[in-house]
Amino acid sequence: MSIQLAAKQLRDRVAPLFEKNFTHLGELGAAASVWQNGKSVLELQGGFRDAKRERHWTTDTIVLFWSATKGLGSACLLHLLHERGIELTRRVAELWPEFAQSGKSEITLAQLLSHQGGLCALDNAVDVTDYPAVIAALEKQAPLWPPGTAHGYHARTFGFLLDELVRRIAGITTSEYWRKTFADPLNLDIWIGLPDSEQNRVATIYAAKADGPVVPAEFYRDLATPGTLARKTFTSPRGLHAVSAMNSKENRAMPIVSFVGIGSTASLAKFYAMLANGGELNGFRFFAEETIAQMSTTLVSGIDRVFQISTAFSAGFMKDPPDSARRIFGPSPLAFGHPGAGGSHAFADPEHSISFAYVMNQMEQSLLPNEKSLRLVEAIYR
Repeated sequence: MSIQLAAKQLRDRVAPLFEKNFTHLGELGAAASVWQNGKSVLELQGGFRDAKRERHWTTDTIVLFWSATKGLGSACLLHLLHERGIELTRRVAELWPEFAQSGKSEITLAQLLSHQGGLCALDNAVDVTDYPAVIAALEKQAPLWPPGTAHGYHARTFGFLLDELVRRIAGITTSEYWRKTFADPLNLDIWIGLPDSEQNRVATIYAAKADGPVVPAEFYRDLATPGTLARKTFTSPRGLHAVSAMNSKENRAMPIVSFVGIGSTASLAKFYAMLANGGELNGFRFFAEETIAQMSTTLVSGIDRVFQISTAFSAGFMKDPPDSARRIFGPSPLAFGHPGAGGSHAFADPEHSISFAYVMNQMEQSLLPNEKSLRLVEAIYR
């Protein structure tokens, strides 16, 4: 069934729910954006950039959106692979020879991009801000399960794996590739590593409040327990664990592809609008159809070894698993995206040419997008 979004009706459905995020669900500052057929159909923003409620959230506000950065990094690598004619069936070690150590010689790009490589945690204690040390640790690391036999979310290592492949193939960082290939041509207000010139526009990010619910409880229990896979995954590479640390200019400036994407919701939705529109926007083609298909096609689905719930991944993006009780990317099986810690959310729906993004600065303890964005997503398709 074809879905066509009319701006007024969409606003009538979504805006009251967005407002309730502030009046009933404890939102501090947030913005939401919906696009269809390559054009914006709804932009909402409200609340404050700071807990003192002195600085209003405006259209010019940008914010850290954590792991939603992984979708941008994945798009960069997939674009580069297509440009160089490199298939996802190729082995990572063909492009990055040192990666072959410790039983990793047969891991394919497809397995790496879909969190099947077993490299979600590091045995060597290295700092997340020391890029060469992290790469050396990844090269020496033995897989934590036989690659291709299971999957588990690579919370911190994933961005480094992407970044090193981009550097090996293109000779520049993923942050540079992002600006050159997508951000500048599309005029996107999104940065992987924020320059000084943009620092005064950033909303302060706040950790989840201790009295809130935690979902899923089993994961958060393991996250607090030394020695568990969840704990190892989210603490390696080590450093920058405190949410407040990401409010410093120095840390915001670090081009860490796993979790230092900072930008506006309109630009995040605009990027996904291009993906939802077959890889085209404003008359320019950025992706071939086969690359969009790689983003849309599920490569692995089932119980996630890290999250301990059912998850699904395509090449670099998250999908709704077939057995999911509640769809976070809308009703289409082709939809894909990537959420971020605490509630940020973004996805593309190529079947209906719809994209959506939600960003905020008051985090919640939830692995996946929560009520604040999911109620909006459901209203879009109602």
